[in-house]
Amino acid sequence: MLTRVFSAALRGVDALQVEVEVNSGNGEPVLVIVGLPDASVRESRDRVTTAISNSGLRWPRMRTTVNLAPADLKKEGPSFDLPIALGMCVVADGADVPRLDRCLIAGELGLNGEVRPIKGALSIALEARRQKKKAVILPLANAAEAAVVTGIDVFGVRSLREAYEFLTRQKELDPVAADFAARDAISDELDFADVKGQEQVKRAIEVAVAGNHALILIGPPGSGKSMLSKRIPSIMPPLTLEEAIETTKIHSVAGLSNGAGVHAVRPFRAPHHTISDVGLVGGSTNPSPGEVSLAHNGVLFLDELPEFKRSTLEVLRQPLEDRKILISRAAGTITFPANAMLVAALNPCKCGYFGDPKRECRCSPREVENYRNRISGPLLDRIDIHVEAPAVEYRELASTERAEPSAAIRERVMTARAVQAARFATSRKGRTNAEMSAAQLKQHCKLDPAGQELLRLAMTELQLSARAYDRILKVARTIADLAESPPIRTEHLAEAIQYRTLDRNLWR
Repeated sequence: MLTRVFSAALRGVDALQVEVEVNSGNGEPVLVIVGLPDASVRESRDRVTTAISNSGLRWPRMRTTVNLAPADLKKEGPSFDLPIALGMCVVADGADVPRLDRCLIAGELGLNGEVRPIKGALSIALEARRQKKKAVILPLANAAEAAVVTGIDVFGVRSLREAYEFLTRQKELDPVAADFAARDAISDELDFADVKGQEQVKRAIEVAVAGNHALILIGPPGSGKSMLSKRIPSIMPPLTLEEAIETTKIHSVAGLSNGAGVHAVRPFRAPHHTISDVGLVGGSTNPSPGEVSLAHNGVLFLDELPEFKRSTLEVLRQPLEDRKILISRAAGTITFPANAMLVAALNPCKCGYFGDPKRECRCSPREVENYRNRISGPLLDRIDIHVEAPAVEYRELASTERAEPSAAIRERVMTARAVQAARFATSRKGRTNAEMSAAQLKQHCKLDPAGQELLRLAMTELQLSARAYDRILKVARTIADLAESPPIRTEHLAEAIQYRTLDRNLWR
């Protein structure tokens, strides 16, 4: 007897439908799995047969062949356990199960028949909808995550027996209800109201968040660079449903969802400087997302930037430009989204006190140069905003006056983001000023004669690149949006240029 069960295989952050064909016939009672399975899929033979027996169900006591089609797509992971087991049970009973053709099924099995959580449940549900399936059957721990997909029923099962009884109509299950509510990122623990001084740095951070611009903070140890960076999520707008689905897909494929449902807060990733190239951008034999992709729609914070390996930092060039990462392997090319706001912090030299008016730098000129050369010019050129974070004065630290809270800054940021959302409503390129294409730059960043002359002088005197020219215009557009000004005025452009002057004073 031959039966078919539909499942899915992960490829990058997306899923592709896989047809699980189960056929039994004369021969030795052996289970053979074909269709380019990896080791974990081949090992499912013993898991599946033991789980079926311990669930009180029957499996064919004859030669059984399981084909995973298409045969040229590599099948990885234990998520095929449940569809294989259900196909074998249907073949053994010889039952007609109409629900099989209308469902897409995935899940790992324990030896006792328990259905365990899997990676990529949200991607599987999206693929089921794309294939016009009526329902998806997943482990109960993954059901809340997948239920956010509209137009398809999501059923969570605890055991193999429960899944089989549902398919054969011996038992009915209620579909899991969608539950998405973007949680507020503002908390009492991480609020800009607790930051003393650093008004110029706070302003630069506000501009960076409003336009999703990359930001670098340079200053001596203890000036508050890390403290400020960790509070950036508190002034970012809440995730939209579309952004939440994008973020959850990545975290689910990476195995970081932990059954928590849809990711409802913007991610903040702060990898250690010992991270490898693959750990930062993703890859390995079976490509998985790296830290840049895990920070998608959130913040990627790189503290002590020169301490990272130079080769590791250089792989950031593409995601800073394209907002995505292409990983090429012999089996093909996989694209991971990487639209994260990069925030980097570093000291001006190895001891940290170069240029400090009160503390003497212990580094020689050669040591200072070597320390700065750990970061390449092309990478710095791709960072929109460069701002100095000086040491905080005692009078500011001792002040009892509470600074502006995150909630107030966030309101201004959300107003500017709303302007950008309307501006790029029909665009497929991006949603913020930092993502503007060349054509959009010409359309939305026009300057009056005074502005053109100011920018000409800045380009000449600061010896800036063509890339810096574009990024100054993008930042100026964001500053104008914060000021609720349709045209870019001279003062907006001057502030944007100011964020590139540090590039010359400190790095050249």
